[in-house]
Amino acid sequence: MEKDESINVLGEPLAVCGTDPVTGFFRDGSCNTCAADQGSHTVCAVLTAEFLAYSKYVGNDLSTPRPEYGFAGLKPGDAWCLCAARFLQAHDEGCAPQINLEATHARALDIVPLEVLRKYAT
Repeated sequence: MEKDESINVLGEPLAVCGTDPVTGFFRDGSCNTCAADQGSHTVCAVLTAEFLAYSKYVGNDLSTPRPEYGFAGLKPGDAWCLCAARFLQAHDEGCAPQINLEATHARALDIVPLEVLRKYAT
């Protein structure tokens, strides 16, 4: 798998999203992506209790630990590379988390308009 260029939605070098826990499609702490990333894990979100509950409700449980996969579960305040479509869905439902634009990959713009992303910028 070859990474796409590490550029954020502002046209600048992609910043690190989070390393505790380590996030990203490549588990490199950044929202890097490639053609194999079918979920487009490109939006760097700062998770909230509301978003985690919503995500669990719609079938993407990010908060429950899964030790068999080395996953401790996420909690409010954690930074995580979200699927762009899941972020847009949460926006449409009124429960999208804040995001870090500097750490959100430019490929997120294939799914989420920049004006929507800017509404949630930290």
